[in-house]
Amino acid sequence: MLDRVYPWGKPLRVHTSARVRAELAREPWQVAAYFRLRREIFAVEQGLFTESDRDGFDDHACPIVAQSEIAGMPDEVVGVVRIYRESKDTWFGGRLGVASAYRRVGAVGASLISEAVCTAHAFGCKRFLATVQAANVRYFEHHHFRRVHTLELLGRPHVLMQADLERYPARMSSSWCERAS
Repeated sequence: MLDRVYPWGKPLRVHTSARVRAELAREPWQVAAYFRLRREIFAVEQGLFTESDRDGFDDHACPIVAQSEIAGMPDEVVGVVRIYRESKDTWFGGRLGVASAYRRVGAVGASLISEAVCTAHAFGCKRFLATVQAANVRYFEHHHFRRVHTLELLGRPHVLMQADLERYPARMSSSWCERAS
């Protein structure tokens, strides 16, 4: 007799799309999914926040989403990051997260980092910084970030890191973030 929950004797692997694309979130559904995934990762899963991870930076940040695609059409938001200007030449990236089913795929985080840094560079960024959880420092070093200094945020060790902008040409996806101007 077949088990109703696991008819094949074990859980099925969640389907992940072979194609993922990162871009500035411009559609209402993208922005809603962006905040939903951020809450799922940073509040529910990691417990860094109680209800929501939203803060004052979200008022002027540009949300970037990685979307899975089916037949060339966006299907769902599977990764998130935000960028925001701190000063005329300095931009920050933060709240980078990837849906659990898409972790270890490799392309999602890399596409978000590239889109974030290249977009900020296109907006005039001369220095791109990110506050990275200590466990993810090696990943960011692999993507041409260097350590600036260590710090503690939300009771956890973090590292302030700076991107090598020469590795990230100034370009952005087809949409424009009005908050950046």
